[in-house]
Amino acid sequence: MKKAIITGCTGQDGSYLAELLLEKGYEVHAFKRRSSSLNTERIDHLYQDLHQETHFVPHFADLADGSSLATLVHDIRPDEIYNLAAQSHVKVSFEIPEYTADIVATGALRLLEAIRRTGVKCRFYQASSSEMFGSSPPPQSETTPFHPRSPYACSKVFAHNITVNYREGYGLHASNGILFNHESPRRGETFVTRKISRAVARIKLGVQSKLYLGNLEAHRDWGYAPDYVRAMWMMLQQDKPDDYVVGTGEAHSVQEFVELAFSHVGLDWKEHVVIDPHYFRPAEVDFLLADVEKARRVLGWEPTVTFRELVRMMMDADLKDIGRRVAGGLEGALTMRTGAYV
Repeated sequence: MKKAIITGCTGQDGSYLAELLLEKGYEVHAFKRRSSSLNTERIDHLYQDLHQETHFVPHFADLADGSSLATLVHDIRPDEIYNLAAQSHVKVSFEIPEYTADIVATGALRLLEAIRRTGVKCRFYQASSSEMFGSSPPPQSETTPFHPRSPYACSKVFAHNITVNYREGYGLHASNGILFNHESPRRGETFVTRKISRAVARIKLGVQSKLYLGNLEAHRDWGYAPDYVRAMWMMLQQDKPDDYVVGTGEAHSVQEFVELAFSHVGLDWKEHVVIDPHYFRPAEVDFLLADVEKARRVLGWEPTVTFRELVRMMMDADLKDIGRRVAGGLEGALTMRTGAYV
């Protein structure tokens, strides 16, 4: 049985990746940062009674603590490590840049050092981001120069480059997946797509009246998260490590997402959306579009969910969830600016 470590297992990608690996017969070791608040709702269904045999094993770990990472890597001796943990919110990174750099950039270095120092022979995946391209003109491929426009993106560039450095300097089987935006009903509620789908559901059900957003003209290449974790796994099955751009090859604006979400519930978005300068970033990323030729050619990877299907899927999930909450008296009238950061 193969063993895999997933950092950031409580996040959207980590939960889907854990499901995928368990389906493929892996023993999955899930690294979770200690918090006084429970945030395991995405993986609760994977837990079993710890007195019974299970192939899903949670651990407390933190990318800020190199010694604990080295100890766990040494003791688990995994075949594969997927580094998905991060302070991953672009807007928030402007407000806590030092913390973002420590976890996103130095955290990846600590994990690579844990592999090198323990001598464990395993394959390593680093979750790189399309935000690294920043203002570089589209489409963006593996050879497009990075021009990061946020502390988060700058930190991801360091993590990406240090992964390449350890691959070339120490011979590690280490690959970077440069993933463009990927969403699902499990997306965090402060990210723009989920903020939109959840707000539209609340507006439709009469418990919210307005949706406050920032730049509607920003274009992103949006795909479906389970497709993207499948690409992560495929990268680590290759004989040679490498870097791959993963996306759909289509770009859509925030406004397009808004229009589709409101039309899905029969509402006019112009009657409910308010532009709030609070949500503008100090430096904007205008247009991200993936050139996915390499991933398709080398990995044989293809997305399975279209943009329209993704919006519909997220809307249906939030309509069901908000409807259940309203029926149970858990959702009341709300007209404030929901979702603090976009």
